Amino acid sequence: MTSQASQTSALAAAGRLLDAYQDAIVRLQKGFGADFERAVEMMLDCSGHVVVCGMGKSGLIGRKIAATLASTGTPSLFLHPAEAIHGDLGMVRRGDVLLLISNSGETEEILRLLPAFHRLEAKMISLTAAMHSTLARETGLALDISVDREACPLNLAPTTSSLNTLVVGDALAVALMEARGFEAADFAKTHPGGALGVRLLTHVREKMRSENLPFVKPDQTVQEALMTMTEGRLGLALVGSADDLQGIVTDGDLRRLLVEGVDLASTRIGDVASPKPLTISGDLLMADAEAKMLEARVQCLVVTRDDGSVEGVIQIYE
Repeated sequence: MTSQASQTSALAAAGRLLDAYQDAIVRLQKGFGADFERAVEMMLDCSGHVVVCGMGKSGLIGRKIAATLASTGTPSLFLHPAEAIHGDLGMVRRGDVLLLISNSGETEEILRLLPAFHRLEAKMISLTAAMHSTLARETGLALDISVDREACPLNLAPTTSSLNTLVVGDALAVALMEARGFEAADFAKTHPGGALGVRLLTHVREKMRSENLPFVKPDQTVQEALMTMTEGRLGLALVGSADDLQGIVTDGDLRRLLVEGVDLASTRIGDVASPKPLTISGDLLMADAEAKMLEARVQCLVVTRDDGSVEGVIQIYE
């Protein structure tokens, strides 16, 4: 097979898979109804954890579902069914809700746990493609994840069915987020170490630069101010003083002056400075600073106190 023919064949295979996925999601969407709403209410009323349990590929998808739930306001954990019968069953407590995943509804490792779940009086929801299976009957609330066929050309490998399982899990998480009024700030609390946490939990004052700010006097020439800008490494010069900010000059302003042929050696910096710099309070969050910079298409903001004096400079794109 030539390289071009191989590439064409690969693209055709990928196209067939995407078509199968699209059909599966459309079918899944049509099946959402009262049972899905009941599942959301059951998980919303849960006083403990949502315990996700699945074997094999269902277990891999289950881990992701548990992680998504936990990070979006629904306490959740993953229970491996094979490990559960050897002691990990102690992770389940009265008041928990079990989300049991089995495409066939007859996964032996999960069925063996059902008597123990019943003894704990745990509420159970199943994700299965077999609505008349043992698992569907025993849980009482089953969400249909069935597909016409797997995207796998042999109709064997869990592909489309795995997608449906993941979609239902994400749909539950999103519905729960909306029901709880879960907001970006809440999300940041579970992600304090990432970029999102910095944006939504960190105040401007904590990230601003406050020392050796590039102040220049308004009667200095642009050429003289250029040295201060270079040393400041912020791409700007602050005209005036911390207590009397009269304007700002940026790298972009300098480029425009050069294009216009302005004599930098004789032009006063105060005459070309923007008189109203964009400012922000140090009490605001980094997310507010980033939004303001993106809207204005700038890279820095001057951080000011309530009296208008300069406290620092915040720069997002360092």
